[in-house]
Amino acid sequence: MHFLYNISIRLYVVAIHIASLFNTKAKLWVKGRKNIFDKLVEATKGEQNIVWFHCASLGEFEQGKPIIASYKQKYSNHRILLTFFSPSGFEIRKNYNGVDWIFYLPADTKANAKQFINSVKPIKAIFIKYEFWFNYMAECKKQNIPFYSVSSIFRNEQIFFKNKWFARQLQNVTHFFVQDKTSADLLQSIGLTNYTISGDSRFDSVLTTTRNPKSFPLIEQFCKTKPTIICGSTWPKDEVLLSQFIKENPQYNFIIAPHEMRHIAQLEKQTNAQLFSKANTENINSNNVLIIDSIGILSSLYQYANIAYIGGGFGTGIHNILEAVTFGLPVIFGPNYPKFKEAEELIELEGVKSISNYTELNLAFDLFTNFDTSIAKDYIKTNAGATETILEKI
Repeated sequence: MHFLYNISIRLYVVAIHIASLFNTKAKLWVKGRKNIFDKLVEATKGEQNIVWFHCASLGEFEQGKPIIASYKQKYSNHRILLTFFSPSGFEIRKNYNGVDWIFYLPADTKANAKQFINSVKPIKAIFIKYEFWFNYMAECKKQNIPFYSVSSIFRNEQIFFKNKWFARQLQNVTHFFVQDKTSADLLQSIGLTNYTISGDSRFDSVLTTTRNPKSFPLIEQFCKTKPTIICGSTWPKDEVLLSQFIKENPQYNFIIAPHEMRHIAQLEKQTNAQLFSKANTENINSNNVLIIDSIGILSSLYQYANIAYIGGGFGTGIHNILEAVTFGLPVIFGPNYPKFKEAEELIELEGVKSISNYTELNLAFDLFTNFDTSIAKDYIKTNAGATETILEKI
């Protein structure tokens, strides 16, 4: 099975190289790993006490951010190396100043894992949520480097609980900090007891944003004239419904922050919108739709809105709803949310609403016209604290 795993990794790398000929994201994946070991050695040469954090992408980084910040405060003499698997994380956060170095993670071959560990010589490895790269984990175990899985979450359908070889790979984890009791029970079912139920560190991350949000005077000016609906991380399928609602509801202001920027021009035409990059104090209120064509500011924009719509629910799954909830907003999203525990819990609390069509979208906005913000804010506060639990043990 180990042989098949290694073959699958190599085939994946080949596929990415082929895709890079015509796909921008794949091209960044390949380019970012060019001469990666030379760059790693040059950057970390002679350094000691390097702690290695790894995130798959941007969402996992947001989970890891409060842990990284607290760890740096606790161990000020340690240096922090952050790696990403996906360009979606690296390209947006490559200039993040909360760590010492940021790199792409070389593909998980046995040779790469050995060279990476020997080059960096980390004293600890801390992987966020879903990331389990078996050759890296095995090499850490071989070299007696503690390997922690934080904010991890497990489900019965995952391969770890269906195949003994995959289950054995988890034995290389020094300690799991899982989000819930279900995850703990699943680990116990395969003989693993080295876990702590710590909760989800995303709650700490969004709570920090609430306490120190970035200020955007132009956005504030835009939102003052009418109640504002913010549409975050939207995809084309979300925008079809939203465009119709926008046309029929001029009594609202709308902020749209699409997940990808490739179709901005089409969205601008579709909604007769103003681009944030072209806005100023004179034209910001020229119409009631503002498209955010900047990356990395969405989490602070929720402070100015009254209701949020979060995209992705008509595709592979909803994006981060907690960034809006922490500001006390009710949230609306599409039908694909079952893998998101916070969505299920907030539906029961009547703090969010899932919709499947335009009629339901209309009803949801009407439902949240007079929303009790304490539902959302109390939910965040009740679930915060994972970072403190994790930092007590690593």
